[in-house]
Amino acid sequence: MQQERQLRALIENVRNHRLARRDFIQRMVTLGLTAPMAAQLLMHAGLAEAQPTALYPPTKRGGGGTLKALWWQGATLLQPHFATGTKDAEACRIFYEPLACWDNDGNLVPILATELPTRENGGLSADGKSVIWKLKKGVTWHDGKPFTADDCVFTWEYSRDPATAAVTIGVYKDVKVDKIDAHTIRVGFARPTPFWATAFVAADGMVIPKHLFAPYIGAKSRDAPNNLKPVGTGPYKFADFKPGDMVRGVINTSYHMPNRPYFDAIEMKGGGDAPSAARAVLQTGEFDYAWNLQVEDEILKRMEAGGKGKVFIIPGGDIEFMQLNPTDPYTEIDGERANIKSRHFAFSDPALRQAMALLADRKGIQDFVYGRTGTATANFLNNPPRVRSPNTKFEFNVDKANRILDLAGWKKGGDGIREKDGKKLKLVHQTSINSTRQKEQAIIKQACQKAGIELELKSVTGSVFFSSDVGNPDTYGKFWADMQMYTTTMTQPDPGLFMEQHASWEVANKANKWLGRNIGRWRSEDYDKAFRAAEVELDPVKRAALFIRMNDMVVKDGYLVPLISRPRVRGVANRMMVPLSGWDLDFSALHDWYREA
Repeated sequence: MQQERQLRALIENVRNHRLARRDFIQRMVTLGLTAPMAAQLLMHAGLAEAQPTALYPPTKRGGGGTLKALWWQGATLLQPHFATGTKDAEACRIFYEPLACWDNDGNLVPILATELPTRENGGLSADGKSVIWKLKKGVTWHDGKPFTADDCVFTWEYSRDPATAAVTIGVYKDVKVDKIDAHTIRVGFARPTPFWATAFVAADGMVIPKHLFAPYIGAKSRDAPNNLKPVGTGPYKFADFKPGDMVRGVINTSYHMPNRPYFDAIEMKGGGDAPSAARAVLQTGEFDYAWNLQVEDEILKRMEAGGKGKVFIIPGGDIEFMQLNPTDPYTEIDGERANIKSRHFAFSDPALRQAMALLADRKGIQDFVYGRTGTATANFLNNPPRVRSPNTKFEFNVDKANRILDLAGWKKGGDGIREKDGKKLKLVHQTSINSTRQKEQAIIKQACQKAGIELELKSVTGSVFFSSDVGNPDTYGKFWADMQMYTTTMTQPDPGLFMEQHASWEVANKANKWLGRNIGRWRSEDYDKAFRAAEVELDPVKRAALFIRMNDMVVKDGYLVPLISRPRVRGVANRMMVPLSGWDLDFSALHDWYREA
């Protein structure tokens, strides 16, 4: 209680200009908070930072040649509100923009907004129920039409319509957006909302043009020609797109930021794998930038010795984890496999879920695969530190797993595979094709074999596994396997959106074209109640406690097995200057990328 009073007093000192913002953040860091979390405390109090000034030396627009970026998972669509995977969201961000994005210190940076909403400028209401955004004037869409408040209101209407089946419906369905004038909107909340920077912010906040998408709202949403031919406000205009292979853009000579962008064109190449992507930047210098270098650290170090580039490691909240399917992925109910009315023959037994957690050699995966690029963890929510649970722990113990399975009645047959009620423990474990992930699969399979569990390892091309193709049976959204493994990204320093992945209303299913964010299909009334409470809890200390409780619920129930807390690992060519954030998309500050002379 004493600490809470002191904290509130310090925040008021910042509000009254008796304490500098930087001094407040430094004090919080000495108490164990990160700079992003300290910034969040001020933002919750209505004290968002003024726009940070980016260091950007170029004095003219263009002249930098072609920026060559390599994503070893190729983009499959260019509509931000259908982007189920990071690869698609990144490709969309070349062309589309939100009102604001996050920098690496957890500060909001205006993009299409003229300023950040604060209590002082009247942008934030005292009751936490509304936010007023002022939009830049003179911004045009790539086809020359003006960007106005009508586009923001339409983006809200489009995304919240269930028939549209947008992946961002969770962000927009419970807010109300009103046009105040041609360049001002109000976002209203039904209840006090401590974290208001969701709608129109960062990856889920990209605004789309009303004049092109209005005929395709609702059930016709997938028929819009501009799903594959974007017209945005971003630094580059659409040139060409080959799904799964290449996205090309050319300089937007009418871009709304001075002297930007630096490059004349951009190529976002897809395909290949993480090691080849790393090699193309660090060793051969064929590309300027490589995304998501999920490569063994020893290999990265050898490549860096080539002298063409360097590895950037950016702290954030991303997590590599396994999902154990609570549903039956092989039997149809109501015309749908993995229907939530079904139960998995094996993982419905808590003993097996407990055993699987013991068979995940997290420390081994860290030591022999990830090195400096990942840390073994028992938590799904790992950052900021304030919301990291102290209540969980992990253990690798094959003997203990065997004892648990014996007591639960899973008996080994003559072939060494356990069975119960006539059903053998033969399970399919799927993930994307990636040498690191295949090594992870092999480590887990070896431990499972020692416990009498047979795993069939399935590897799917990344551009397929992470796609939103409703006709493809191998997407992670469908989850038509017993187990699967991937990394989910945390795209803002507040845990709210990240933890909504486990809410029951987000379950991926046929009705929402498998675009719901709860891909694992785990459900809990207690979790839903805790999440709803966190949505309106204005006290940052109590709110952090709710998120810790949610983390503990999902981890302890065992359908989710956290493996590695992953900072973002990127390859950057020498002389390339790329401002990156652990809380937003890689391309969130693409307008500020340049190459040093």
